[in-house]
Amino acid sequence: MTPPVGRRRRFAFGLAIVTVPLVLALLGPLFTGDPGPRATSFTLGDNHWLGTDFVGRDVWRQVLLGGRTVVLTALAATALAYLVAVPVALISALTRLRGLEELLMRPLDVLLAVPSLLLILLVASVLSPGTTGLALLVALVNVPDAARIVRSAAGEAAARPAVEALRMQGETWWRIAVGYVGRSALRTLAADAGIRLTGVLYLVSTAAFLGVGVAPDAADWAVMVDRNRTGLLVQPWAVVVPALLIVALTMGTNLLFDAALEKTAPKKTAPDKAVPETTAPEQKGPRR
Repeated sequence: MTPPVGRRRRFAFGLAIVTVPLVLALLGPLFTGDPGPRATSFTLGDNHWLGTDFVGRDVWRQVLLGGRTVVLTALAATALAYLVAVPVALISALTRLRGLEELLMRPLDVLLAVPSLLLILLVASVLSPGTTGLALLVALVNVPDAARIVRSAAGEAAARPAVEALRMQGETWWRIAVGYVGRSALRTLAADAGIRLTGVLYLVSTAAFLGVGVAPDAADWAVMVDRNRTGLLVQPWAVVVPALLIVALTMGTNLLFDAALEKTAPKKTAPDKAVPETTAPEQKGPRR
């Protein structure tokens, strides 16, 4: 069935928005060239397209270098979160042991009660993580919520009579969990992944803005917003451009998933015309 025009437009709009920051993030470091000498801080012109930053570096070059960390960290954190959450949720949904389900889900509920950013800051104050550590921390704080959502969708599928029939036929746990229950929860999982990736991008950017996981002078879009905000009124491009790229990345990702997962409404068919009832002809009685 061909998707409606509005859905195609939203998908194209989201793709157009997300393409620019993705291309700059993934391919930008290939075109940075030589850094060259540093100029005066927060200046415009002088062969600098977007001016200079707080230490005199070319802003355009920093933009080309600063997106890869944000994108790859967010993608890695999202993948790691589901790598832990999906098996835990499927085991919890399919097990017949109440104690095992409690053992798997209750610690996640405790972890869910702690605000994500607060937990990241608490751990970072003790361990001082790098980029890999930041990805692990962001994945950790997203596991409880992802596991609960997948558990809810998988639990509904696991309660169907078809699962019991598969067990009686001697199907393996893997076949039941992945082939039937996991496939039934796939749409919910995909919808949650789109929203979660947007939240992870926001969390990674916020953590980097606060100096977690990256150096204070690193080429990172979030760090650029933080370190250059003192010169916003003098040289706004050093703050506006990376901020807009982060917003475009999160908003475009959300629009893409929203358009891709929208259900197409079935076409309404014209009601069948009522067929007039015909009365059977009166039977004539036998002649006398």
